[in-house]
Amino acid sequence: MSHRNIILLILFIFLVNCSTQKVTRIHGNLSLKNNDSFILVNKSNKNDVIKVLGQPSTKSNFDNNVWFYIEQKKQNKSIIKLGKQYIEENNVLTIYFDNKGIVSKKEFLNKNDLKEIKFAKKETKPIYNNNSFMYEFLTSFRDKINAPFKKKDK
Repeated sequence: MSHRNIILLILFIFLVNCSTQKVTRIHGNLSLKNNDSFILVNKSNKNDVIKVLGQPSTKSNFDNNVWFYIEQKKQNKSIIKLGKQYIEENNVLTIYFDNKGIVSKKEFLNKNDLKEIKFAKKETKPIYNNNSFMYEFLTSFRDKINAPFKKKDK
């Protein structure tokens, strides 16, 4: 076989294995929008939700009675863009439970709803300043920890 035939064979195998379909990557729960209808407010409990949707993607840090389920679908733009992806779907289902574990409220947010959420722009300022005891204590503590490294550098 000549080099030309080998190159043509490799090119043929490469082109046959290429797919014209776009690759979709799914993160989180699959078909969150469809499974949302099985969760009934004031009727379903935590066990029913786990049977339908599985364990939550995350639970609220402040209230264990708030569960979040996330679904994200990313798809490749095109073969020419070489792996660049766009978000096709981005859904979040928030389920609130009462003290007895019954669903009291649920909210479904899609990609467009999530764009409209406004976040606070305020910053949290530290409660200590450069002259405070805590600042001086932490600075001296940091210096003592780093002291062996300073000796090695010399």
